[in-house]
Amino acid sequence: LQMLYTHAMSHRKFSAPRHGSLGFLPRKRCVRHQGKVKSFPRDDAKKPCHFTAFMGYKAGMTHIVRQANRVGSKIHEKDVVESVTIIECPPMIVVGMVGYVETPRGLRTLTTVWAENLSNEVKRRFYKNWTHAKKKAFTKYAKKWASEKKEIETEIARIKKYCQVVRALAHTQIHKIGLRQKKAHLLEIQVNGGTVDDKVAFVRARFEQPINVNEVFEVNQMIDTISITKATATLV
Repeated sequence: LQMLYTHAMSHRKFSAPRHGSLGFLPRKRCVRHQGKVKSFPRDDAKKPCHFTAFMGYKAGMTHIVRQANRVGSKIHEKDVVESVTIIECPPMIVVGMVGYVETPRGLRTLTTVWAENLSNEVKRRFYKNWTHAKKKAFTKYAKKWASEKKEIETEIARIKKYCQVVRALAHTQIHKIGLRQKKAHLLEIQVNGGTVDDKVAFVRARFEQPINVNEVFEVNQMIDTISITKATATLV
């Protein structure tokens, strides 16, 4: 027994430009609510050691009036109104470092060194339910700084000897934002400039110390931003 049927397909009659930017594909819910730095700036050993990324929170939007600089356009050297986003950037706290080894298949993590004292803000990041947890994270590791510091020095020496890329582990101070959330966001920030020994010494000196946004970026500097849009639905 064979069944024959025709499937009616709709086809637009006229051609038209597509709607929406292809840069936002795939349009689906994100796996994580935190942006990921896919590539850091190219390293230059001649420059001094410096951080290459920072994390902030969107506070809102407003508008500015500025003079346009578009040669050949009708608005060249005229005042234009543009929308701007305000990002609140409280200082971040350095709590560790990660060493990477360059391999033919990309970077491979060699080891991680954490600071002695970590705040509850960042400890919440390692728990699913902080209220019912025993809150024992990093208690044994903190004792190494007092009794087994030689083991930590060995890991730092391994980073200096084998690694080519050094990144700092820093977390936000979310309690200064005024949000309901108490769990801080943790970010790997690549350190560029200088030799590997200089990078390790630079990060280690900043353990448990704050990083201000003006240490990472300059005024009027062209930078990249990474963010994730909030998913919204429209009932039809």
